[in-house]
Amino acid sequence: MPELPEVETSRLGLTPHVVGRVVKTAIVRQKKLRQRVSPGVTRTLPGLAIDNLRRRAKYLLFDTQAGTLIIHLGMSGTLRIIDADEPPTAHDHVDIVFDDGKAMRFRDPRRFGCVLWTASDPARHKLISHLGPEPLSDQFSGELLYTRSRKRRGAIKNFIMDGKIVVGVGNIYASEALFRAGIDPRRAAGRVSRARYDSLAKHIVDVLSEAIVQGGTSLRDFTRQDGQPGYFQQKLNVYGRADEPCVTCKAPLKQVVIGQRSSFYCAHCQR
Repeated sequence: MPELPEVETSRLGLTPHVVGRVVKTAIVRQKKLRQRVSPGVTRTLPGLAIDNLRRRAKYLLFDTQAGTLIIHLGMSGTLRIIDADEPPTAHDHVDIVFDDGKAMRFRDPRRFGCVLWTASDPARHKLISHLGPEPLSDQFSGELLYTRSRKRRGAIKNFIMDGKIVVGVGNIYASEALFRAGIDPRRAAGRVSRARYDSLAKHIVDVLSEAIVQGGTSLRDFTRQDGQPGYFQQKLNVYGRADEPCVTCKAPLKQVVIGQRSSFYCAHCQR
């Protein structure tokens, strides 16, 4: 599944192609995605200019004067800028066609993505309103994590992956940040000190920032907007490296299932 860095990479790649462009038409070939494609995508969006492209968590927000197009890539979704007359394939579900003869094509083999329209502030949308702060914003800190973790008995890895606590810390990046902070992913969230949360918050920011700079993590279905894979996976310290030597102490890395997700850690370096 594309995570925050992959979605941010898509936003950066798409922005010069879509911001300032007027939507000529919207073509919906498959309405039944995770949620049905909103009628406003075909009824209201055509004729409007894309004024800005933002990201909130894993949602891409295409702002216009009349409302916002909301796209979530789901498990396998991608967005590509193509010639508008390029023939679609079986999984090309939505085209947003622009006035310059180009189109933004949404492809989603598993159909877990969303293409929605809202005339209201997208921050109040039911899929977005409950979300926690952005990890790369001033609202995120070790103090926030420490305060919200008190009396929580669940694993810290699940805690930092909870979108109500902080958005965008997916499985790969949670494993990597916890390794850098030296925290066992199985440890109860409520039994981590303020100082260690300060360290963890810093490493979450660092890991996500590095992944964005390097183009996201190229795993499974994700490739960048320009079709080139990301490279952050080449620098993964623990994720997917069970039984391989730890980069710090050389002990074999462990794999365990936490919250139905595979987690990777060093039993020697992470406590």
